[in-house]
Amino acid sequence: MLNKIVNDTFELSYEEIKEILEVKRSYENSRASSIEALKIVQKKRGWISRSSINAISKILRISESDLEEIATFYSQIFRKPVGRNIIRYCDSVVCYMHGCEDIKFFLEKRLNIFIGETTKDFRFTLLPTCCLGACDKAPVIMINDHTYFCLTLKLIVELLESYK
Repeated sequence: MLNKIVNDTFELSYEEIKEILEVKRSYENSRASSIEALKIVQKKRGWISRSSINAISKILRISESDLEEIATFYSQIFRKPVGRNIIRYCDSVVCYMHGCEDIKFFLEKRLNIFIGETTKDFRFTLLPTCCLGACDKAPVIMINDHTYFCLTLKLIVELLESYK
């Protein structure tokens, strides 16, 4: 069965297909496994292309439109190429009161991109997030899996340099 799926879905690697099938078996239905399947492909490729949606939908036996709805709903699933480093700045009410707008404008100017864009060298992508769960340490940003608290513009410059 795996060989047939590999032949039908040229877009995905043998390893990706195998992982998706393993995940699929651990869920009650295919739709429930779709987020994990998307994460498997994104982990290897950095984002989910249209052809990846098509291939995953074949493996899970759910419609492309259903999978597309799921992929576009979750902010952690990227539908276009992103930078090596994802910067999420918190724009919650508390962070707003502590200057997140200044941080947003500073990051946009420093990186020469706007929210939702990626730098030309694919080093950074800048995204807003509604809360990073550290209101007592606002303002806050997250770069990849690391959260940084009590930000100043000087600290942001140092952080950006460390991610080069």
